Amino acid sequence: MSDHVYRLSEIVGSSPTSIDEAIRTAVRKASQTVRNIEWFQTEEIRGQVVDGDVAYFQVRMKIGFRVED
Repeated sequence: MSDHVYRLSEIVGSSPTSIDEAIRTAVRKASQTVRNIEWFQTEEIRGQVVDGDVAYFQVRMKIGFRVED
């Protein structure tokens, strides 16, 4: 196994459905332009409340991607 070097990038995913969907949407979109994404970590979860109910979820997260040799 060789040594790897990683970079971090901060992104925000959002969804009207769930936190899970906000994370998946962000990772899918980021993977369209960033190669070698290997992990993520959530930094903050927040949402919007409208008329006393949750209307939107937002997740601020970091993605780790391997730097190519």
